[in-house]
Amino acid sequence: MISVGDYLSFVDDALNGMVTIVAELGDDLANRRLDVPDSNAPFAVLTHCLGVMEYWVGSLIAGRHIERDRAAEFRATGTVPALVRQTRRARGQLEDDLAGFDPFAPPLALPLAAHLRRCPEDADLPLTRTQGGVLLHVYEELAQHRGQMESCRDVLLAPWAIRV
Repeated sequence: MISVGDYLSFVDDALNGMVTIVAELGDDLANRRLDVPDSNAPFAVLTHCLGVMEYWVGSLIAGRHIERDRAAEFRATGTVPALVRQTRRARGQLEDDLAGFDPFAPPLALPLAAHLRRCPEDADLPLTRTQGGVLLHVYEELAQHRGQMESCRDVLLAPWAIRV
């Protein structure tokens, strides 16, 4: 397992990339969904990523009680400066939550049990076995959604894009 500092470096790269995307888009485009089924606005995707960090690390590693409304993350709208501030706070909380991190310890059971009731297909994944597996899952989500945001940004800023 890599050090917490090295892990946070990868997280910082992903978060900074997502913040750059919403900043490039500005308030209007950052809150716009593509005209395709199940599309999510870049603002909502970054909000969801902050929810992923909060839930998975905050509850499964740090043991904090997290009330999460995942569906609301995907409906989130707002201003880019407010989202940037929220991202910086979430990054600071992530570092605090990793203070007692043990990569080989099991994740905390109660939040994980609730997740497995909703997603039984995750039962055999590493995220169910170790806190290190939880961290890799969080990074997987950040990297995946950063790519989604990059594609969305490219379409929203394309010269041929229809803006209503």
